[in-house]
Amino acid sequence: MGDAQLQAEVLNQALPYIQAFRGQTFVVKYGGAAMRDSSLLNGVIRNVLLLQLVGIRPILVHGGGPEIDKWLERLGIETKTLNGLRVTDEATMEVVEMALAGRANKALVAEIAKAGGKAVGLSGRDAHLLTAAPISAELGRVGRITRVDPSILKSTSEAGVIPVV
Repeated sequence: MGDAQLQAEVLNQALPYIQAFRGQTFVVKYGGAAMRDSSLLNGVIRNVLLLQLVGIRPILVHGGGPEIDKWLERLGIETKTLNGLRVTDEATMEVVEMALAGRANKALVAEIAKAGGKAVGLSGRDAHLLTAAPISAELGRVGRITRVDPSILKSTSEAGVIPVV
């Protein structure tokens, strides 16, 4: 079977799924550990753009633990954990926001643009997207999401722009 035949067969097999999920929203999680592997980045971006191309509304949700760790170390801020969770005081929270909203998020938006797509970077603070409650006083600013307001995600997706959160 030639390349063209194989590609046609793959598309033929995918068609029922494309039809079933057209107009639906998919949340794609791109975790911090995966973000360390730059060889995965192009594939993730291409797949997100392909979802959009076939009529699915992707939302790209990223991590950034390694980016946070890198910046905490650069700034000389000691990392503390409790039961596998980062203890997040005010100084650590400033670095977390910078690393996630200012670095990781904007880098992904730029990669989507470079690949020919449109994206907008959002953080949980933007448009009251996420509301959270503290897990415990010992963990500081670590919380559990209690509410998601999808309106900004919906309007962004409907405008043909991929939200990156």
